[in-house]
Amino acid sequence: MSPSDPPFALDDIVEAFELLDDWNERYRYLIELGKELPPMTDGERTGEHKVDGCMSQVWMVAERTDEAPPRFVVRGDSDAFIVKGLIAVVLAIYSHRTAEEIAATEAGPIFEQLGLAGHLSMGRRNGLESMVKRVKRLAA
Repeated sequence: MSPSDPPFALDDIVEAFELLDDWNERYRYLIELGKELPPMTDGERTGEHKVDGCMSQVWMVAERTDEAPPRFVVRGDSDAFIVKGLIAVVLAIYSHRTAEEIAATEAGPIFEQLGLAGHLSMGRRNGLESMVKRVKRLAA
C-alpha cells in the first residue's frame, strides 16, 4: 500500500455490510475494522486532537501529502471499540482525498446506505457527525 492509498476501501465496507445478515454481525465487523486502525501515539491523544461532541474519547489528525494536488491522510483513534470501527468508516470516506474532495463529499448518504443512522444511538450519530466536521475542518 502506498501513502496515497486509503487504509480501508469504502466499496469493501459497503459490500461487507450488504453480505452480513444482521446488526450483531455488522457491529462485530465494525469492531474488527476498528482493530485494524493503527494506534495513535500518546502525544497525539491530546486535547488539541480531540473530537468534541463524541460520547467516547476520539482523536483525529490529518497530514497533508506532498503530492500534486495535495491529499490529506486522516488518522483517528478512540477508547471504544465500536467507535474505532466508525472512525474506520469515516477514514474510508475522507482519508487520502484532496481538500476539495473532502469539502464536496457528504457522508450522510453513505451512512444511510450502510444503515448506520437507524442502528446507532443518538449519541453515536452525533459523534459520527462530529468526526465528519472535524475532518472537514482539518482539510480546510
